[in-house]
Amino acid sequence: MDGRPIASLRRALPADWDGQVDQFAIVKLDGGGVVRGWNLGAQLIKGYAENEIIGEHFSRFYRDDDRGRGLPDRLLAAAQRDGHVEDTGWRVRKDGREFWASVTISAIRNESGQVLGFVKIVRDLTSEKRSADEKATLQRTFAHDLLSPVTALRGYLDLLADELPADHRLLQLAGEASDHLVAMAQALMADANSRPEGGRSRATMDLVTRGAIALVLPGDAADRVALGQMDAVPVVGDVLSLRRAVANVLENAAKYSDDVIDVEVYETDEGATVRVRDRGRGIHPDDLRSVLDEGERGRLADPHDGGSGIGLASVRQIAQEHGGTVRISSELGVGTSVTLTIPRAEAEITPNE
Repeated sequence: MDGRPIASLRRALPADWDGQVDQFAIVKLDGGGVVRGWNLGAQLIKGYAENEIIGEHFSRFYRDDDRGRGLPDRLLAAAQRDGHVEDTGWRVRKDGREFWASVTISAIRNESGQVLGFVKIVRDLTSEKRSADEKATLQRTFAHDLLSPVTALRGYLDLLADELPADHRLLQLAGEASDHLVAMAQALMADANSRPEGGRSRATMDLVTRGAIALVLPGDAADRVALGQMDAVPVVGDVLSLRRAVANVLENAAKYSDDVIDVEVYETDEGATVRVRDRGRGIHPDDLRSVLDEGERGRLADPHDGGSGIGLASVRQIAQEHGGTVRISSELGVGTSVTLTIPRAEAEITPNE
């Protein structure tokens, strides 16, 4: 900025400033969703000349199934209620070709708060999506090619187990290593197969948790983690955030204990539950209420442990963003149990919903 007041800058802008923007589509809608303004970027991205689209309802930019589900009207209603709404999904050009769009719709109000219309800003992300899809395909192929021989190796080890003593140390280590490789390949496959829609993907919490284990303890998982029940409970959410939440819990467990960490994934009435239990120093009873607050580390934390007290706070934030909960129980000198629960996904998600 050059130091001039915002009002001065507004006066300095030409009346057709939005018409000179060609990287973004800027579409002005009236209160009913009818197109009343159209910039150069909109013409380049959507293919309509201004005289072809003014007076038409903006729903014509959406696929037939999205119109059938009432998506355009729902987006306008959300923008009117919340001030703005963001959406990512397929849109349709004049020639019928589809493009992947990032869309923000903002409500425009008068001084009394009445909605006069909307401004819709659209960015064409088709090339970015194509690149991401290609990477996902490569990842899926790699995961599949990795999983096949590792699964075969697991089978060969089972055959060897019939010939060797059950407590054979090398056989046990090889089995644990192969299980870890299988978990990593499954986590890669889950990432590649997840279908992000508006920032959300469908996954199962067992694979999210295995991915977190592989992230936090890539070389030590076989010795540090004891997997219990690992149910494939489906969830819908930001898979990377969910994995980060589980990883933060695991990092704390690994940091504050030297013993085996017990990890379970199972279903409760509240949803998909991940429980991580360590056998470390524990948390002081007076700190159990505050340890989830940002910057709070608890009175038993040692400066040499590292950390800044934001890990568990971020876990709670991620859980809340997904409609879930975090619960902590602890006993001094015995250990701590952290339970993360995310609502179960009852059905396949529908794009943009």
